[in-house]
Amino acid sequence: MQDQKNALIIFQKNMVLGKVKTRLAATVGDNAALEIYRELVAYTHAVCNEVKADKWLFFSDELIASEKTSYQHYHYATQSGKDLGARMLQAFTHCFDQGYEKVLIIGTDCAELSSEILETAYKALDDHEVVIGPAADGGYYMLGMRHLYADLFAAIPWSTDQVLYLTEQALQKQRVSYQKLAVLSDIDNENDWNQYKHLIHQNNE
Repeated sequence: MQDQKNALIIFQKNMVLGKVKTRLAATVGDNAALEIYRELVAYTHAVCNEVKADKWLFFSDELIASEKTSYQHYHYATQSGKDLGARMLQAFTHCFDQGYEKVLIIGTDCAELSSEILETAYKALDDHEVVIGPAADGGYYMLGMRHLYADLFAAIPWSTDQVLYLTEQALQKQRVSYQKLAVLSDIDNENDWNQYKHLIHQNNE
C-alpha cells in the first residue's frame, strides 16, 4: 500500500514537432502548435503540483531524460495499447495494482482545469464509484474511479462527441454510481485556442 492513497495519472505526448496538437497545427502550423502544447503542458503540471496525490506521468511513446527533468517527484511510465481506451485501461490497472484507492486520469489539453476541480473529484469518490469531468466537445477531460471498471474503455469511438454519452450508458447499465463535475473545454483546434486567449484577455482587464 502506498503512503499516499490517491494517484493522479497524466497522459502526455512526447514533444515532437508535427506530432502534437495536429488539428491545431492544420491551421496554425507545426511550430506554433508545438509551442501552444508546451504552454498547455506547463499549465497542467502547475495545477497538478497543487494536488495532494502521487503523480504518474505516462508519456505517449518513450521516456526521454530531457522531458522528465521538469517534473519533480513524479513516477514515470509509457502508454501501452492499441487505442486510447486500451492505454487508459493499462494505466488505471497499473495504479490500482500499486495499491492506490482513488485514481484520476487527465490529459494535457484543458486550460480551464484547476487544482480545486481535481480535489473535488477525489472527494466525490468518497460517495461514488466513478467521477467524470465532462468536456464541452462530448468527451471528458478527467475520469476517476476507486475500483477498476474495464468496460468503460471498451467499444468507445474515441475522439468523437459520443465518448461521454457512451461512458454514462456503460455506468448506468452496470448500476455504478457516478458524479459529473463542471463542464470544461479542451483545446483541440484554432477556434478553441482563440476562445481561450479571449477569455484570458477579458479576465486580465
